[in-house]
Amino acid sequence: MATNWEERYQCKDTPWDKGGPHPELLSFLKSTPMHGTVFVPGAGPGYDVRAIAATADEVVGLDVSATAVTMAKKIPTVGGERYVQGDLFALPKKLQAAFDWVWEHTCFCAIDPERRADYAAAIASALKPDGFFLACFYLDPGLDPGETGPPFGTSREELDTLFSPHFQLVKEWVPQATYPGREGRELMRLMSRRVISVQ
Repeated sequence: MATNWEERYQCKDTPWDKGGPHPELLSFLKSTPMHGTVFVPGAGPGYDVRAIAATADEVVGLDVSATAVTMAKKIPTVGGERYVQGDLFALPKKLQAAFDWVWEHTCFCAIDPERRADYAAAIASALKPDGFFLACFYLDPGLDPGETGPPFGTSREELDTLFSPHFQLVKEWVPQATYPGREGRELMRLMSRRVISVQ
């Protein structure tokens, strides 16, 4: 049964909401500031969006929940950020091939695993041909025995299969900075958009 994210936000049943940006994103931005345009799917209240907006020209946070978007818009802006309510799998044309960067955190692990190939294609479609995809993936979501997701975990092998048609892996590492309880359960990957040559 699909998760009703709007209902979860309305009921304040949001255990993924840690009240601030991902610590490893902050570490990355110190050494590699994101410039240009950045897309953040599943942005929620916009913590990561605002962290990125401190260096980027424009950041678009997308969320399927109207309540999450409303929450994000109530918080003072940092720079050129804005929020859009919508479906990642039905991106409007103005959000296609529009971004220099995409940041992933908690969107991939929240969707039905059967839609993960669609996710990879959607992310690729949002990026410019020379764009970059930075992601924090859950290898182990830490669920109790018998508990099903979301969040849904993944593996390096699955990530390779899903993203290699669209992206070249630049670098991967285990986050040194993360939320309490997530230590050793996440994997950071930086990927570059593959340029498909037409003969």
